[in-house]
Amino acid sequence: MDGQGAAGARYTAFHWGTYRTRLDADGAIGLEPFDGDPSPSPIGLDLAASLAAPCRVGRPHVRAGWLDGHAAGAFGGAGRGREPFVPVSWEVALDLVAAELARVRADHGNAAIFGGSYGWGSAGRFHHPQGQLHRFLNLIGGYTRSVNAYSHAAAEVILPYVIGHGLRPFHGTQMPWPVLAEHAELVVAFGGMNAKNAQVSPGGVGSHIVRRSLARCAERGVRFVNVSPIRDDMPALVAPEWLPLRPNTDVAVMLALAFVLIEEGLCDHDFLARCTVGFDVFRRYVGGETDGVAKTPEWAAGIADVPAAALRDLARRMARARTFIALSWSIQRGDHGEQPIWAGIALAAVLGQIGLPGGGFGIGHGCCNYIGNPAARVPWAALPQGRNAVDAFVPVARFTDMLLTPGASFDYDGKRLSYPDVKLVYWAGGNPFHHQQDINRLLAGWRRPQTIIVNEVWWNACARHADIVLPVTSPLERNDFGAAAGEGAAVAMRQAMQPVGEARNDFDIFRGLAARLGVLEAFAEGRDEMAWVRHLYEQSRAAAQRMGIALPAFDAFWEQGVVELPEGAAGPLLFEAFRGEPEAHPLPTPSGRIEISSATIGAFGYDDCPHHPAWIEPAERLGGPSTGSYPLHLISSQPAVRLHSQHDHASLSRAAKIAGREPITLHPADAAARCIEAGDIVRVFNGRGECLAGAVVSEALRPGVVQLATGAWYDPQAGSEGAPRDVHGNPNMLTMDKGTSRLAQGPTAMTTLVEVERFRGNAPEIRVFAAPEGVD
Repeated sequence: MDGQGAAGARYTAFHWGTYRTRLDADGAIGLEPFDGDPSPSPIGLDLAASLAAPCRVGRPHVRAGWLDGHAAGAFGGAGRGREPFVPVSWEVALDLVAAELARVRADHGNAAIFGGSYGWGSAGRFHHPQGQLHRFLNLIGGYTRSVNAYSHAAAEVILPYVIGHGLRPFHGTQMPWPVLAEHAELVVAFGGMNAKNAQVSPGGVGSHIVRRSLARCAERGVRFVNVSPIRDDMPALVAPEWLPLRPNTDVAVMLALAFVLIEEGLCDHDFLARCTVGFDVFRRYVGGETDGVAKTPEWAAGIADVPAAALRDLARRMARARTFIALSWSIQRGDHGEQPIWAGIALAAVLGQIGLPGGGFGIGHGCCNYIGNPAARVPWAALPQGRNAVDAFVPVARFTDMLLTPGASFDYDGKRLSYPDVKLVYWAGGNPFHHQQDINRLLAGWRRPQTIIVNEVWWNACARHADIVLPVTSPLERNDFGAAAGEGAAVAMRQAMQPVGEARNDFDIFRGLAARLGVLEAFAEGRDEMAWVRHLYEQSRAAAQRMGIALPAFDAFWEQGVVELPEGAAGPLLFEAFRGEPEAHPLPTPSGRIEISSATIGAFGYDDCPHHPAWIEPAERLGGPSTGSYPLHLISSQPAVRLHSQHDHASLSRAAKIAGREPITLHPADAAARCIEAGDIVRVFNGRGECLAGAVVSEALRPGVVQLATGAWYDPQAGSEGAPRDVHGNPNMLTMDKGTSRLAQGPTAMTTLVEVERFRGNAPEIRVFAAPEGVD
């Protein structure tokens, strides 16, 4: 960054950046970009004006049907999302929540409580809803939890078997952007590197670096190949070559590239012999000795619909150049999503450049701002969560399965487990109606628990389908400090405004519940909000000191507002020492090497995740046997104007909509074949559900592919034949709720076929940006 904070100025941090707060003449709070950020995200600038929007939860509410049933000793969720809410006082609301938690614990045990929360709730180190909820629940005996992340679950599970490193630690040790710019000659990016995704980092962005890093690479002559169905998945500033493959066919392309390298003697046999195991198994599979199908470029061309000659040429160029293989998180969010990660690493191993500056592979460059960021990685303190006494867990994307089939068995990561019988869901942070696939199926499961409690800022779908809704503050309405590992700043998040309505922060909510359940002292430890913020900052300062990084004392930091961090000390690259002496510096895999074939995975006996990277036909794809009545492949990518579904009600997000709906982009040929013009409202549908969207027509994607960003707030109204239709453009009305494989059970949102047609008749009004009917 170029500058520190100005003394006396007030700042705040969001996942998409650092901003200076100001007080306008009319008393309104405004935001402006931080001077130290050369590419500030516009998302944050819009937020202060939206904090008192009609969809703000202003006071505690209880669903009328739940309240009546609770009084009669009966519970049921059939009315969720359909019945009105009743406002209650905070005392009544907290008494109800505490009594429900006590009842469920006594009658069913703590495993019947699901601590549903997700990590994007706040950039602050203290006011992190997930951490607050889990700390509280652990103190009253624990809860059923979820594991892995929707963003990259398949990669999280497969990576330790292949390279011995978990994905989250791996994020912080990947190839830095300056090293790529200095040493790489060719970057082959599967899934691209879309700068809109890098607007964010979990915990906040100090300075946005991805666009300028890509520009630096281009200035130094690095060439880029965008292997994606979408042209704009790589910014034009790097003049990328575009290889527009069909969605979900990355593995076929990777195998064909490996075939050429092996067939033409372009692989690094020395590296493969010293640093890998299983290459011979992989070679036989790629050559067709295993299954009788050689994975030639001609074979891949029939699957991916890219020229075989282009694949042969690309493989040869990769062998001649210092090549970096970039694997986007998006490519593993499809059926058999473990395979593109494994196949990408195998391809890099065949090239033999792993451990060289500018060579090898990376996972997530361009997906978040902190990946590849050279800033020093301070181990910032967070609110301790304690120990969870409950062993039960569920893979995050199998949440609906858990609700619908309690007691059923499932496979995960080599284990045979059972879904717990959840009676109470407590959600604080995140929106399952955004993250979870197949909303119609989710609704069926969502209505099964006896009670659902939600801490929420907005009347989004999660709150509208809850039983008890507790209003919480936004980051501008509380004190905290923001900092993220791999980001270049720490930010004093000084409260800028009083809470709207009766909103309370999560800490005060759980402190009230802790007092009612006898764990107040253990939960609060005698500290209030500011004492906790000071405590966590000083813990972080001590950790930084041990790294040789001097941070100011808390009072000076609080006054200064923003503290810039130095770049991390240059050290050996990940895999560099391993490459030089694999015996002296083994990887934490069973063999100590990169496992192109894994005997451990093979022993699991999963037919949907064999012991080496493989092409496995997905459940749906263009050109596949299941195209049928739905000839378009839906890509549900991240939006450019919000983070996930956060602040969909704000003016920046709403201004990007078409006729009030989320935009869906079609290729001109697909639009013309359906008599669709730009600006039309269209119906998007398949056998799982339907939604309405606004048409955009562009050549920036390949024919047969449509793009509809995630995050439109779910707005169900009567649709075809009385079935629910989302009229706003939520793609999870269409996505399948299927695990990637029995290994990771990750989400498969990118494996979705649909049809699109012009919407006939009067378009329904969008209702979700107001409070539910009957709520003031």
